[in-house]
Amino acid sequence: MSLEFRPTRVFYEPSALDYPLGKSLVEQFRSQGVPIKPTSSHNRITGIPGDTPAAQYGEAKRTLVIGVRRSEKFQSCKPSAHYQLPLVTSCPGMCEYCYLATTLGKKPYIRVYVNLEEILDIAAKLIEERLPEITQFEGAATSDPVPVERYTGSLKRAIEFFGRETNGRFRFVTKYTDIQSLLDAKHEGHTRFRFSLNCDEVVEKYEHGTPAPEQRIIAAGKVLKADYPLGFIIAPIFRFPGWQEAYQKLMERSAEELVKRAPSGWSAQQLSLEFISHRFTARAKTNILDIFPKSSLPMNEEERKFKYGQFGYGKYLYQPEEMIEMKEFFLEQVKNYFPLAQVEYFV
Repeated sequence: MSLEFRPTRVFYEPSALDYPLGKSLVEQFRSQGVPIKPTSSHNRITGIPGDTPAAQYGEAKRTLVIGVRRSEKFQSCKPSAHYQLPLVTSCPGMCEYCYLATTLGKKPYIRVYVNLEEILDIAAKLIEERLPEITQFEGAATSDPVPVERYTGSLKRAIEFFGRETNGRFRFVTKYTDIQSLLDAKHEGHTRFRFSLNCDEVVEKYEHGTPAPEQRIIAAGKVLKADYPLGFIIAPIFRFPGWQEAYQKLMERSAEELVKRAPSGWSAQQLSLEFISHRFTARAKTNILDIFPKSSLPMNEEERKFKYGQFGYGKYLYQPEEMIEMKEFFLEQVKNYFPLAQVEYFV
């Protein structure tokens, strides 16, 4: 099965035609015979088919919306960055546990924003406001921007924008491997290119429509060879029979590929690692079970610890003693396979 994103239907805001990227995207999809319709707002899309929540979700993941981002405010993105950089919303992956089940709802169609120059101008002003400090932007807070890059080219343009910004830094994360067009970008070391990794057992069971861990690891090696600062997010971490062996294998294979691909002069101190244990909200659980009624995700509240979050709603985490065991295990793996890497957090 090809993992290249090819939309089944496209909607566009008429104002998107005022921008070269919007005009070229509409013309491109029309010429390919993809059904395409105007819409009054990229925030309110009707006409996504499906008789059940599961069917509507699947169709939404094959729906592309071409829009103009009008807000001049960027959301904060703590603790990983100062601001989100809004290039894309949602992604074609169908990961059962996805936290966007809380924020984007049951029809998480994919949006791209064509007024890229305006978005980057806002970023430039935010960088200037914080001088002489470095300002960090996150490009994948509510999306995976890589699957639509073949159409928009926005990610490469953003990477090269930050390459020219002395006091601006960019970071994004992906599960996808269609990264060839980004390897020759003039990044100047200002973009951290991160891959979301998980063990085979989790990817096969819960991360539908995404590349296998081995493919992601090979892609990460190519990114390292292109001299990008590299990072791995191991997430979400699940406890299941044999979880230690499965995650050890993942860490070992990742280290092996990086040693093979590292350019001369590269130090493992430049590698960042982030670890996130599985957690869920009550609202996300409801949405997930509507979309994936047969899901085997471990979401028994009685087995978890409830903790209030910073946004006013609570999350169900693994029990404290389980979290301690997981943290100790992963820090031991880091010591064995990536002893010089920077561990940003374990949550």
